Amino acid sequence: MVETTIIGLDVAKQIFQVHGVSADGMVTVKRQLRRSDVLGFFGRLGRCIVGLEACGGSHFWAREIRALGHDVRLIPPAYVKPYVKRGKTDAVDAEAICEAVSRPTMRFVPIKTAECQAALMVLKTRDLLVRQRTQAINAVRGHLAELGIVAPKGLAKVRTLIAIVRDENDERLPSAARTALKLLVDQIEALTKRVDALGRQIVAEVRRDDTMRRLSTIPGIGPITAATIQALVPDPGAFTSGRHFAAWIGLTPKMHSSGGKEQLGRISKMGNPALRSLLVVGATAVLQHARRGATISPWLTALLARRPAKVAAIALANKMARIVWALLTKGGTFIRKNRAAEHVAA
Repeated sequence: MVETTIIGLDVAKQIFQVHGVSADGMVTVKRQLRRSDVLGFFGRLGRCIVGLEACGGSHFWAREIRALGHDVRLIPPAYVKPYVKRGKTDAVDAEAICEAVSRPTMRFVPIKTAECQAALMVLKTRDLLVRQRTQAINAVRGHLAELGIVAPKGLAKVRTLIAIVRDENDERLPSAARTALKLLVDQIEALTKRVDALGRQIVAEVRRDDTMRRLSTIPGIGPITAATIQALVPDPGAFTSGRHFAAWIGLTPKMHSSGGKEQLGRISKMGNPALRSLLVVGATAVLQHARRGATISPWLTALLARRPAKVAAIALANKMARIVWALLTKGGTFIRKNRAAEHVAA
């Protein structure tokens, strides 16, 4: 019997597709598996390379199959697509995964632990609640604006509108409108309590974890960003340099070069959008503090002198990503160069 050495597994909710080949490329298995039969199937196989697309549920199956002794590798879906020959079926996808996982230059996604996924669930839940609260606030603002009642921007200014909705003596609101808007106001207050509770939980976890505490020493990186980095980057050693890490986040220019002519465009915006957004927001906050008189590095001062503020924010976010990689791989905390020089001189 020809031994199977590489398997491509297309995961699904109930019916999984398997495509296996031997060392010489001969197809050895091509079949469907029910969810309850997956672990039994791999338990009977000898040790082999198993490829899966990095998608919902793939990290769970990667951990379970790896526990059976197999070499499991997760592939980004974008890297599998070029190997799809024609059409879209589970069998074709499994064959493409099998082909992609055998390529020597293929890049793989680190397998997350259950604890890492749990931390991500906390962050994603908080993000969902914040977006729901924003939707409710915008609804209240829009409805009251139709009646000529407006308030300045900002979450803190919403309290003025909430007080108007709850004031039974304010005759600017018809009773029917007040009844409906009270439901939205109750929702805003309930969501705010839940967001604050999750925020306190995240901050407490950051204070307990040494890695996240060290990341928080970087200007522009707070507890939420530190916790997001910890959850999304389980293996920083997979990146050969800080620039590769910044490119993975999507903070480097997108290249379009041909015939020896290099052309650099806007940032690629590849990788995880949540992490990229947090780094850019953190960099923007650093620039805002600089406008109020905070001390910044000479590099950033020179950059602001010749480039727009938004471009400088992206450049600073790129630099922050490289500093993050350095702290994750080499240890230590962030120290400003000027402060380090003052410490040595003293």
